[in-house]
Amino acid sequence: QVQLVESGGGLVQGGGSLRLSCAASGSIFSTNVMGWYRQTPGKERELVARITSGGIPNYTDSVKGRFTISRDNAKNTVYLQMNSLKPEDTAVYYCNYQDRRYGYYTDYWGQGTQVTVSS
Repeated sequence: QVQLVESGGGLVQGGGSLRLSCAASGSIFSTNVMGWYRQTPGKERELVARITSGGIPNYTDSVKGRFTISRDNAKNTVYLQMNSLKPEDTAVYYCNYQDRRYGYYTDYWGQGTQVTVSS
């Protein structure tokens, strides 16, 4: 089992910045992917950004150039620096950890942190 603890959400004005953190603990595999997804009421959860344990990131198009994902493998922690925030970034942000064990991809989720961007 893997436990994820998120922090850093909150209320910010449009154009502002927030930094999310997610610390993983438990049965961590050295090869894994950690990332952030977000969800608004009535919509499906969508990928925001992911980063491999080797440091390779990928982003959804709507956040490219504004958000930066990074990680500290020694701390099993992933960060999401969000700049130039827009009201449409308002959502619950979920941390995700994924590895491949026993031949299957396994996902773990954090409890979610609210990000609200006012106009």
